Amino acid sequence: MDDVAEQQLDLRGLKCPQPVLRTRRYLRTMAPGAMVEVSCTDPLAAIDIPNLVREMGASLQAIRRDDGVLFFVIRR
Repeated sequence: MDDVAEQQLDLRGLKCPQPVLRTRRYLRTMAPGAMVEVSCTDPLAAIDIPNLVREMGASLQAIRRDDGVLFFVIRR
């Protein structure tokens, strides 16, 4: 992963719709161009977070899965 997120948003353990709602709220506070790595354990986040990023006009830089945790690197 070339881009390194400056900020972390740990949403592990939260169930739908909380991860997407909290990610939306967090993205709204970020400066344009800033990046955040969001970590989730809710399997629906694999669909919801990319859709949210697209809707908000942000950019999904990377997605990875590690031991049941989904990681999304998002550029605002």
